[in-house]
Amino acid sequence: MKTMPFIDELKHWAATHGDRNAVVVGESRLTYGQLLGGAQTQPNASGTDSLAIIEVPSSTELAVAFCAAVLEGRTAMVLDAQWPQGLRAQLRQAAADWSARQMTLDRGAAAAPPFLLGLSSGTSGVPKAFVRNAASWHESFVQSVEYFHLGPESVTLAPGPMAASMNLYALSESLFAGGGFVALPHFSPDAALQAMTEHNVDRLVLVPTVLGLIASRGLATGQTGQELRSIVCAGSDLPDATLALARSWAPNADIQQYYGAAELGFVAATSMQKPDLNQDAQGVGTAFPGVQISIRDDAGEELEPGQSGDVWVKGPYACDGYAWGDDGMAFTSQTFAGSGLPAGHNAALWSTVRDQGFLDAEGRLNLSGRASDMVIVSGTNVYPHHVERVLSAALKSEPPVRGATIGTDGEVPVPCTAVVAGLPDERRGQVLIAGIYAPLTEHFPLAEVRRAASSLPAAQRPQQFYQLSDLPLTGSGKISRIVLTQWIKEGDSRATRIR
Repeated sequence: MKTMPFIDELKHWAATHGDRNAVVVGESRLTYGQLLGGAQTQPNASGTDSLAIIEVPSSTELAVAFCAAVLEGRTAMVLDAQWPQGLRAQLRQAAADWSARQMTLDRGAAAAPPFLLGLSSGTSGVPKAFVRNAASWHESFVQSVEYFHLGPESVTLAPGPMAASMNLYALSESLFAGGGFVALPHFSPDAALQAMTEHNVDRLVLVPTVLGLIASRGLATGQTGQELRSIVCAGSDLPDATLALARSWAPNADIQQYYGAAELGFVAATSMQKPDLNQDAQGVGTAFPGVQISIRDDAGEELEPGQSGDVWVKGPYACDGYAWGDDGMAFTSQTFAGSGLPAGHNAALWSTVRDQGFLDAEGRLNLSGRASDMVIVSGTNVYPHHVERVLSAALKSEPPVRGATIGTDGEVPVPCTAVVAGLPDERRGQVLIAGIYAPLTEHFPLAEVRRAASSLPAAQRPQQFYQLSDLPLTGSGKISRIVLTQWIKEGDSRATRIR
């Protein structure tokens, strides 16, 4: 019997509470019965008999098309309709070429085609595509709905683009659990706050930057997040200032952060409501249920706690590799022998996206960055992630904004952010630059940031500082070092050189 990641559950909920909202986007909504009926009668999306290319804006129409593709057993690829037309055309052609190659392969009678071509950023302008089987998401749903306490009574708002991997997963996870899913046709903090009120949202799934925007606006306008029981953050670090802001805005929410990758699925997670006094500042949590984590050196030897190396993961959630765009800098799977792991593990398949980190004595994963983000300064390997943490610690001490007494919880500091990247340099090979986003502060904190930088080894000290009028973000709201360097190279007014 072919595994479907959430279709059996969708049919169950349509039969047992078919009149309850399944998906709401703006003014459009579909009950479970309507969603299943629409998926069963949906005309084929563009593509082929085995491939569905879904290319519509965030909408209930996107949800129907995605469910229809999965129901039909076609491989789905969801494109962000906001991407440039030329890029989408390149992706459509790459998917068609991949599908044609798949047709020539002898998969065997028992082999199931992948259900998803997911898109992940690469070193070139065209995203690479990873291949995911249905079982990996189905098993992930089984674990995540329990870990995040998601059920039929839950109403989840994912305010980012529905095509983004995290939000597409959140939609599917909600359908698996029988809950309601809410998305926005276009993001703004006000639109998110309005949707929360209109649809009794009790759970958010979002990236930290978007959480900061919503919480700040909510506190400023007196729209508290008192009804939220859960906030799930991923995609990047959750800064302390943003965490404090979110706690003030949504005091009853369990704020959880997880680390993962589109190719790996869940890796580690933690609840921010119960901070561990022994937790290193870089800790992202312990292994997610069903996952094992191993830190290894370049030769594949497992390292002791506290020693930094490549983060390798073993579990049922990983993808099956790339359909195109494998640049050698990301997802890799292999077996390890003689690793000293418990019996039965030596032949297991481990995967990595070349993130760097270490496990502490309590088994908490601490990250230092991704190998592809590494900057080589005068022959020294520097991970921007570590430098950002040091600079952001200085920004945390910034005084609250004058007049920022918001709501009833006293002064709330506006979150400031440091973004560090590398630029080519004739003498050093590369040089570090730092962009500082400090909105509405009484004075720009250059002196504080430079003082913090002086405590770092010489190779880790930024040589150029820029004042940012906006955060450099991807379309899904993640902070992007690539966008920052583009701004600087192009002389974009959003990044002003100050030293």
